[in-house]
Amino acid sequence: MESPIQNSAMFFFLLSLLCFMVFLFQLSRKLSSYPPGPKGLPIIGNMSMMAQLTHRGLAQLAKQYGGLIHLKIGLLHMVVVSTPDMAREVLQAQDSVFANRSSSFVATYLSYNRADMSFANYGPFWRQMRKISVMKLFSRKRVETWDSVGDEINKMVHNVATKTGSPIDLSKVASSLTSHITYKAAFGTNSREGEEGQFETILQEFSKLFAEFNVADFIPWLSWIYTKDLKKRLVTVRRALDVFIDKVIDEHLAKKRNKNSKDENEAAATDMVDELVRFLDEGADHENNKSTDSLSTFKLNRDNIKGLIMDIMIGGTETVASVIEWAMTELMKNPEELKKVQAELSNVVGLCRRVQDSDLENLTIDKEDDRPMLLLFSLAALVKNAELIFHYGMQYQLLC
Repeated sequence: MESPIQNSAMFFFLLSLLCFMVFLFQLSRKLSSYPPGPKGLPIIGNMSMMAQLTHRGLAQLAKQYGGLIHLKIGLLHMVVVSTPDMAREVLQAQDSVFANRSSSFVATYLSYNRADMSFANYGPFWRQMRKISVMKLFSRKRVETWDSVGDEINKMVHNVATKTGSPIDLSKVASSLTSHITYKAAFGTNSREGEEGQFETILQEFSKLFAEFNVADFIPWLSWIYTKDLKKRLVTVRRALDVFIDKVIDEHLAKKRNKNSKDENEAAATDMVDELVRFLDEGADHENNKSTDSLSTFKLNRDNIKGLIMDIMIGGTETVASVIEWAMTELMKNPEELKKVQAELSNVVGLCRRVQDSDLENLTIDKEDDRPMLLLFSLAALVKNAELIFHYGMQYQLLC
């Protein structure tokens, strides 16, 4: 049985240790050249403020502390940039310095160890992935061949029109529209029954996991708290994606082998996976792929293709759907602005047909309303986790 003296000694030891940690925390903050910011607690730092750290919450902090704000989330130091001049310096003038972004445990696993474009470090591999996206996947010629865009819009308009006078779930309508269009652009229009719904389920779980708060990203030695359940979900969803896209890639490879000749019409009808399998090399290693000049020598492995497809699907569905939802919400909340939009559409397009691409040049509403909408309701409000290494070797995370 422990004596009162032993208990007292243990108590004073723990109290002294706590006081010492608080002293070190305060000393490190005074000695470092951090920008001003709200004071945090030992160990957790400003983690108790995380609910307030939306883009609007950061704007309020900028009014109090200025355009550069220091935050400490767990063991991670962050610098928030909130002035136009500093943001321009970071995102334009010094873009290559701030191009890299650190990757969370979830993002690293779901991106196949950063084998995609979103989480890959800036360098030859990233530049070639971007070149493939711009020149092959989203070229003007290819976009013009996406007949499924018009078909899906017509279906959506027809479905909404049949429910005139009844409430509709705008979020589901917008999400369904964007997911159908992106799915057909990526995998083609000949998907079997149930496949699209299966992939949407995988995509939804990916999105939930990307948004999942993981304390291990900020305080690594607390990873035991609930990482086991998180890992189980990660393994399950990535295995499901592997099975699904491996099957799609194998089908496209078989189709490629069976083609004896290609004419322009066939080439125009190819989907994104057809373009990507042209670069497929099962043994390619993206970390050692140093090709810098030509796509002719650049190769992708299956993980690269899976990662890039998920970048496209997540970026092309939830982002666009949310902008549509917020835009419609704001128009309904502002009847005068809604009348202006309706009047211009009536004058420029008319009431007997849907808007065509050629009409966009004559419309002023998309030019005036889109950018404020993206600023007010930015879907990735923070340019998250850009790495910043100062000259004295300290590592920070930069938020813009």
